[in-house]
Amino acid sequence: MSEQSPRPRKPGKPYRRPQKDPVRILAFEALRAVDERDAYANLVLPPLLRKAREKGDFDTRDAALATELVYGTLRRQGTYDAIIASCVDRPLREVDPPVLDVLSLGVHQLLGTRIPSHAAVSASVELARVVLGDGRAKFVNAVLRKVARDDLDTWIERVAPPYDDDPEDNLAIVHSHPRWVVSALWDSLGGGRAGIENLLEADNERPEVTLVARPGRSTTEELLREEAALPGRWSPYAVRLSEGGEPGAVAAVKEGRAGVQDEGSQLVALALANAPLDGPDEKWLDGCAGPGGKAALLAAVAAERGAMLLASEKQPHRAGLVAKALAGNPGPYQVIAADGTRPPWRPGSFDRVLMDVPCTGLGALRRRPEARWRRRPEDLESFAPLQRDLLRTALESVRVGGVVGYATCSPHLAETRAVVDDVLKQYPHTELIDARPLLPDVLELGAGPDVQLWPHLHGTDAMYLALIRRTA
Repeated sequence: MSEQSPRPRKPGKPYRRPQKDPVRILAFEALRAVDERDAYANLVLPPLLRKAREKGDFDTRDAALATELVYGTLRRQGTYDAIIASCVDRPLREVDPPVLDVLSLGVHQLLGTRIPSHAAVSASVELARVVLGDGRAKFVNAVLRKVARDDLDTWIERVAPPYDDDPEDNLAIVHSHPRWVVSALWDSLGGGRAGIENLLEADNERPEVTLVARPGRSTTEELLREEAALPGRWSPYAVRLSEGGEPGAVAAVKEGRAGVQDEGSQLVALALANAPLDGPDEKWLDGCAGPGGKAALLAAVAAERGAMLLASEKQPHRAGLVAKALAGNPGPYQVIAADGTRPPWRPGSFDRVLMDVPCTGLGALRRRPEARWRRRPEDLESFAPLQRDLLRTALESVRVGGVVGYATCSPHLAETRAVVDDVLKQYPHTELIDARPLLPDVLELGAGPDVQLWPHLHGTDAMYLALIRRTA
């Protein structure tokens, strides 16, 4: 099947103006922003939805459908690409990206939602007429009618190799992850088909919105009075919003007394805050503080203990986000824009140091599904020197007897244990602390002493944490 050029209208044939569908046009615009500008859907979509509401084009159901179309299409992009590729007569890279976005939206409606097939095809063709023109709309119509002949399971059986022939490629297509990501996650899990399938499935599920009640400023009791609120699973400060819950409508969130923060992120901050220390406990450092979620929680806990937090972030605009998150903290704190690899503070200045380093973000694929298609194996090499330098800074910034938390939102072994093992060889006067007891009641934390959280086991992002004490 090939794209068709616009053809002249036959004499006497009436022209029908394409019907504009605000929901699907908005979804298309969001996908184009993700593709053209390397934008993230979670940053692009909210302002588009807000603008549509202000114009009176959208109600709650429209917003929910647009959100499902965008995120569902991005999560299943790998699977849908394989299906579309089998329905066209050219390599997928030769299909214009806007056409591919319309096709992907249509395939998701056909195979990933309860929208009737005829309605999914019709709506997608109308969208194509509006944003692509009549000629390409015919191409979209022909491809989607072919896709509509079978359901998702039948298509997957057709386009994915058998598991026994190529397990990684099978899982990559079935669960819509790049093959190299499947391989890396499998290594991190330690083998076994059930575990990797459960993890990949969890990556494709819509994550819950989790709030954090910042100590001294809000309480879980206050947040639980919200209509859609449920208790958190692990963190004493966490509250989950059930489907349909809107964090922006929560008074404590609007006022900055609470925030949106994954429970895994909360657990990492709290484990560092509760790690046993020798000596004073007065000065804490968050060395990679942007955008401010962990820093706000740490600052609030520090305030309860009479300690202060220094929150450092290299990028000035992200330092501004940290300052906004910490504004109103009940105890002393300071926010600075500084390069963590060239710190302006003296060595040994802090009792506790958190270094949540930049990484590939493979632990947050539920929230940023497009990241899986942007990252490449070579990205690991670009992050590796920075991650090691930042951990060295943390170890030199903590006093003897103090504790460092090395954290990353990636389960990739090259970003977790490999970094810790390499750096600690250069710092013999350190010891790993067993982090597992500092996450009370959290199950399946592995052999320790470090901790790897998982979406399929803990319902959190795949956060990693190693706690290190400086001994001399």
